[in-house]
Amino acid sequence: MGGAALPVIAVICALLVIWYAAAVGMNAAWARDQAARQDRTLSITQLVAETWSQDRPRLPVPHQVGAELWNTTVGKPVTSKRSLIYHGWITLSATLLGFALGAVAGIVLAVGIVHSRAMDMSVMPWAIASQTIPILAIAPMIIVVMNSLGIQGLLPKAIISAYLSFFPVVVGMVKGLRSPDAMQLDLLRTYGANAWQGLIKLRLPASMPYLFASLKVGVAASLVGAIVGELPTGAVRGLGARLLAGSYYGQTVQIWSALLGAAVLAALLVGAIGLVQRVTLRRMGFTR
Repeated sequence: MGGAALPVIAVICALLVIWYAAAVGMNAAWARDQAARQDRTLSITQLVAETWSQDRPRLPVPHQVGAELWNTTVGKPVTSKRSLIYHGWITLSATLLGFALGAVAGIVLAVGIVHSRAMDMSVMPWAIASQTIPILAIAPMIIVVMNSLGIQGLLPKAIISAYLSFFPVVVGMVKGLRSPDAMQLDLLRTYGANAWQGLIKLRLPASMPYLFASLKVGVAASLVGAIVGELPTGAVRGLGARLLAGSYYGQTVQIWSALLGAAVLAALLVGAIGLVQRVTLRRMGFTR
């Protein structure tokens, strides 16, 4: 464990050093300007101290972001609209619903693509082409269409999440369902197995490692979709709303804390899928 943790700790320390150094460079102009207005000359130590303590810095330093995270999680009730946990739950709800929709759609499409040449030739190219459309362009269109149908709230954001999450599931499942070799498929045919039995007995079990790998990518993409879905609506709840509010009022520390909160949330979701993957594959005999 110590040998595995040492490289991670080294990388984190290097990133923190780079982050603090970058904050000095990006915030120095404001510190020097304020010193000139007050007819002061800043030493190196004073310059570093002032660039690391500005209220609205161009680049907040890690301890400012950490303090904001602490104040908006531990320091606020979870029901408070200033709590990052409250906003994270709003975004998580849309993420989980969209991820479920996208995963189911991806699995169903993959099964159809593998078993139908017509779907392979028609659906797969459209699935690939759909991902060439920038999500920032399509998200407002989805919101407007759903609003015109009287559908608001969670579902439009979930659809945007599903749009981003279904594609990696489709690609991973198609690869997994096609992973059994010809000898295994011929053996099933020898025993008189039909296509459904071949799917249940061979293709689906063989696709499990590919499925979980694609689910990890899909859940992270789903979270991005949920946050993007909150941006064009002027939402007042969710991590996207925190980003919008921070950008409106120049609260860069709030923006970075919301971004870091989203990263932590994504890591927890991917970690949860990894835990399910480890247990499932061990029970299926893929790992010991």
